[in-house]
Amino acid sequence: MLFDGVILLFDGVIFDVDGTIWDTTGVVAEAWNKAIDSTFPQVPHVTADILKGQFGKTMDVIGQNLFGVLSKAEQAILLERCCQEEQIALVENTKNLKYEGIFETIVELSKKYPLFIVSNCQDGYIPVVLEKNNLFEYIKDTECFGVTGLNKDENIKLIVKRNNLKNPVYVGDTQGDFLACKNANVPFILAAYGFGSVEAQNCVAVINKPAELLEIL
Repeated sequence: MLFDGVILLFDGVIFDVDGTIWDTTGVVAEAWNKAIDSTFPQVPHVTADILKGQFGKTMDVIGQNLFGVLSKAEQAILLERCCQEEQIALVENTKNLKYEGIFETIVELSKKYPLFIVSNCQDGYIPVVLEKNNLFEYIKDTECFGVTGLNKDENIKLIVKRNNLKNPVYVGDTQGDFLACKNANVPFILAAYGFGSVEAQNCVAVINKPAELLEIL
């Protein structure tokens, strides 16, 4: 990859999930509202747009931001129920939620690089992502907050160390993704089609659709 006249050679590509591989916010909002109604109906409903502003944060932070009227213990109970309903809804979903071209892009990139996923999601979410999008055979390793309890920068470091990567690049869509990469000393490519925004000068590249990765990697 050529960046500001310098050739950057990467030895792995790490992907975010929500806002990068797929957009589940509509399905998830319905599932979470079902969980809210059955546990703490005093909590306001969520919408897809509200979730787009929260996805990418760790689950405990999302709980505080969305369910702040509840105690910490109650937030944990509701989050667990939300994740249960979300898992069921995503497994049963038959709609195509992935971004156009992402599957083909991942398939092609897997021929050149080992591919990975690091997300702030709950435990059990990434296997659903891989299964629903037929990505199991293309993703070498994954890590998430729900498994380790660590922030994204630390999980990126775990993937880097575990797979002996020397110069990986991360593809994500939010300022939180960028800051995690900065802390992990990993270059960042912005998926501008996703949920968030990052100043372009902070990114090694900006893509407006997944297929553009094939032009720069």
